[in-house]
Amino acid sequence: MLALLLAWGVYSYGQSEKSSPNIIVFFVDDMGWQDTSVPFWDKVTDFNKRYHTPNMERLAKEGLKFTNAYAMPVCTPSRVSLITGVNAAHHRVTHWTSPDRNKNTDHPDADLNPVDWNINGFSPVAGVEHTFHGTALPAVLSQHGYYTVHSGKAHFGSAGTPGSDPENVGFQVNIAGNEIGHPASYLGKNNYDKRVNGKPNRNAVQGLGKYHGTDVFLTDAITTEALAALEKPVKAKQPFFLYLAHYAIHIPLDADQRFIDKYLKAGLDSTEAKYASLVEGMDKSLGDVLGFLDKNKIADNTVILFMSDNGGLSTTPARGGQAWTHNLPLKAGKGSVYEGGIREPMLARWPGVIKPGSVTDQYVIIEDFFPTILDIAGVKNPKLVQQVDGKSFLPLFKNPALKDDNRALVWHHPNRWIPAEGPNIHYASAFRKGDWKLIYDYRKQKLELYNLKDDIGELHDLAAQNPGKVKELAGLFTAQLKKWDVQWPVFKNTGKAVVWPDEVARK
Repeated sequence: MLALLLAWGVYSYGQSEKSSPNIIVFFVDDMGWQDTSVPFWDKVTDFNKRYHTPNMERLAKEGLKFTNAYAMPVCTPSRVSLITGVNAAHHRVTHWTSPDRNKNTDHPDADLNPVDWNINGFSPVAGVEHTFHGTALPAVLSQHGYYTVHSGKAHFGSAGTPGSDPENVGFQVNIAGNEIGHPASYLGKNNYDKRVNGKPNRNAVQGLGKYHGTDVFLTDAITTEALAALEKPVKAKQPFFLYLAHYAIHIPLDADQRFIDKYLKAGLDSTEAKYASLVEGMDKSLGDVLGFLDKNKIADNTVILFMSDNGGLSTTPARGGQAWTHNLPLKAGKGSVYEGGIREPMLARWPGVIKPGSVTDQYVIIEDFFPTILDIAGVKNPKLVQQVDGKSFLPLFKNPALKDDNRALVWHHPNRWIPAEGPNIHYASAFRKGDWKLIYDYRKQKLELYNLKDDIGELHDLAAQNPGKVKELAGLFTAQLKKWDVQWPVFKNTGKAVVWPDEVARK
């Protein structure tokens, strides 16, 4: 106990000697757990050998690697959870929002009626239909002296709602962010657009006109503009919060010509090579950020958090698609509550606080970013509209070995998605406590049980052999879902609701 108190005293003293730390969230879109040369498993895989991400390697070497970091199955739920600290089951933005207001992105289903989820996403203003109203992270930080910058993908809310504009969400600077979920093009020579019948594409990236007609790749453009925006607070010695949210590595698969040749020469087909070039371009952006911090001599007082919003897109060649992401050994991919859809590459660096080369196996989840960042900033008891579900992972920075196997994590996806390529993603939810994970398939009204410590690929359903564990987890799972008053599907033919997990467990 004395040693812990002394260690905390050293930590607190170090904090008091410095100004409020700068904070950077480096957020990547659709990046799977295996789409990097940094291994997040207990071994290096062939997929880790495929990609070239030297700046992620540097971040891991100089910071902390999280091997059990989670997001939601799709993008908007993760983004809303990050800026509010609320679980998706609780804020009810359970699927990706359409750029168009009041448009439900759920696909019709033959068996289940759609639920009334918040199809317009997050709103900083109360009373906006089909939105979750809350106090956003950048707004809180701005109120406490931070200069807040958004660059890249926002996708917090649909067009015409307050949440579609990052400046309404609390960012003092917004670069290229609005309601769109992916770019029409990554190519400056195409004006980051792909015109349809001569008209601008709905997903054309806005606000980057100075790069139109150039060879500047989108990933570079939003990085360059983000770092230029930081010159002001750096010069004024004001702490900043940069949310650098890349459109990469989401489709379209536009090749980054600076990097693609090496992957073609390595034997990858053109599709996989394009994807790998997007990954390396994203990593180059990370290197530019690290270089900026070094150049301005502010690295020691800057916290960097690297994260992805959901798992890699899982495609199925049998349906005519061509696979370019590979989540193995994890099961499934984006849109799924299996590990391939929710387990993410996550890194953190804070010189003088995090011991270089640290690794933590403690599981964390996307809503934890909110309380953690407020802890880092020293914000105590902020005035919030919402109840925060996340838990600060700041203690892991000093002691990565800390374990809390009693904590429960929830994923709730009462939606149906049919991606252009890949398997249909059907209604499902999941619950993790310790090494055990319970998955509930609404359509089948069936529970699956996995031990992730022994079976990271979720290949062996242990429900039949462990009825006691199923009953225990199903009870806890149901209690939490009911506490949050979640939306719950109803069968079309009977008008009856899908039974709760604990009802299945009692059969």
